[in-house]
Amino acid sequence: MDNPFREFLVSRSSPEPCSVVIFGATGDLTHRKLIPALYNLAKEGDLPPGSRVIGVARREKSDGEFREELREMNRKVSRQGHDEVLWERFAAGISYHRSEFNDPEGYRSLAERLGKLDASGPGRPNRLFYLASAPEFFPVILDQLRESGLHEAVEGGWTRAVVEKPFGTDLVTAQRLNGVANATFPERDTYRIDHYLGKETAQNIMVIRFANAIYEPLWNSRYIDHVQITCSETLGMEGGRGGYYDTAGALRDMVQNHLLQLLSLIAMEPPADLTADGIRDEKVKVIKSLRRYPDARTVAENVVRAQYRAGTILGQNVRGYLEEDRIHPRSMTEPYVALKINIDNWRWEGVPFYMRMGKRLAKKVTEISIHFREPPGVLFNRLPVTARKNVLVLRIQPDEGMSLRMLSKMPGPSIRMEPVKMDFQYSTSFGKPSPEAYERLLLDAMAGDATLFARRDEVEHAWRFIDDIEHAWHRSNSPPPMAHYEAGTWGPEEADNLLSRDGRVWRRL
Repeated sequence: MDNPFREFLVSRSSPEPCSVVIFGATGDLTHRKLIPALYNLAKEGDLPPGSRVIGVARREKSDGEFREELREMNRKVSRQGHDEVLWERFAAGISYHRSEFNDPEGYRSLAERLGKLDASGPGRPNRLFYLASAPEFFPVILDQLRESGLHEAVEGGWTRAVVEKPFGTDLVTAQRLNGVANATFPERDTYRIDHYLGKETAQNIMVIRFANAIYEPLWNSRYIDHVQITCSETLGMEGGRGGYYDTAGALRDMVQNHLLQLLSLIAMEPPADLTADGIRDEKVKVIKSLRRYPDARTVAENVVRAQYRAGTILGQNVRGYLEEDRIHPRSMTEPYVALKINIDNWRWEGVPFYMRMGKRLAKKVTEISIHFREPPGVLFNRLPVTARKNVLVLRIQPDEGMSLRMLSKMPGPSIRMEPVKMDFQYSTSFGKPSPEAYERLLLDAMAGDATLFARRDEVEHAWRFIDDIEHAWHRSNSPPPMAHYEAGTWGPEEADNLLSRDGRVWRRL
């Protein structure tokens, strides 16, 4: 029988040369992620020949100044190092266009510039508009693209828009932004980016589940006890991030997009096919099946929010959250959140999904762990063993890969069991490091493949789930309390209790 994944890969559209227009070109995202991603694609030979980059921002600078800034950052952050000869060839296709984001004249002159580039280039007039600006400018840029006519595809080419997160701050703002986006570009040409889905392990979840007979029959409530999703960071509010973070928090900044995306990949049903909408249809069903929290009491029972206090990380003393720069001294924003999530469908009835995300924790790691039920212990229940459950771990970062914990007999005349681990890492198994997430996602946008991008209904259903919690925290007469933990630890005691009352514990990382 043919492998459907092979058929999908063979038939997948190839990326096409295009003009990548980046709004917010002087920002950190462009310098640290987007340009190095395009450079590494060029180094791998994957960037379609003839592709160009036009950076749009409000500061005054020449093409040469812009390229030199990008060169310096690429030297520091490129995953494959910096090749000066290759950079010169790559940078020849980079230019800078100064414009205020709300200035119609700037878009008119941008249209003229793109027209000249299209006329001089060998390929079709394809254009990829990338919104890497501050979120408040997303509607402004989309409106101006529509008013200037830049949203319309030139004959023989295509025009698409990539929108960075955050995609709204609640359901109402997300719906409003979706309305602006869909009034400018058709849904098929609107790419809401989530860089977590560009990571190899996230992409590999479907292959692990649906292409391996040893897993799919066990992927249900009969064999799985619970699932844990952890995203821990050692960083706090460095680089002036506190001003943004204190208006967002861990729930809206990470859970609404990244972590719910990972949950939907773990929990989804097999798609009818491997098209973008076939896969996203099943992800949406998962998000719609999340059990809602109807009131503040239910939120308090299932969700823990917390702030870190002063502590020590990697031998360095760090401040507490309320002492960080640009944080309000009486802030009720959470840099840590833990949730118990139930999915009300046939496959996952009775299987809790525990999720935690926090700043200033003991280690930087993102992983998913699937904890299987214990087998009948009749034969071995008298033997001492530290952990009886099989655990499948999918590591998203920093060392992408997976491991499976199982029990094995120790060598010797007596029967003694110890957990052992089967481990696989992308970097060692395939002989080369995984590409950066933005490399894959940019290529997919050029190829017109929206599989790894969020669809409108997906975003809005995720916000419905998150809004219940936010309302309980900030609009309830009796909001759940704020917990606390020492920086450099694994979070508050209340998050441990979230599992211990169910007879479970967080996995040690």
